[in-house]
Amino acid sequence: MSIQMQGEIAQLNSELEQSDDPRECYAKVQAKIRKYRQDGIKIPDDLALIEKRLVAECMAASQGRD
Repeated sequence: MSIQMQGEIAQLNSELEQSDDPRECYAKVQAKIRKYRQDGIKIPDDLALIEKRLVAECMAASQGRD
């Protein structure tokens, strides 16, 4: 993973920590993943893990377990 990608993911992670809404966070992560795919870039493992964690948080919130 390039230094630029590491910086982008670190910045995104920082933004996610500021938010209390997992759906908003998930939307941001999805936008970043979409951009990487459009640019033909492999999705970094760190970003995929963040996405999986957010999916679990969204599911828990939708079931009233937050």
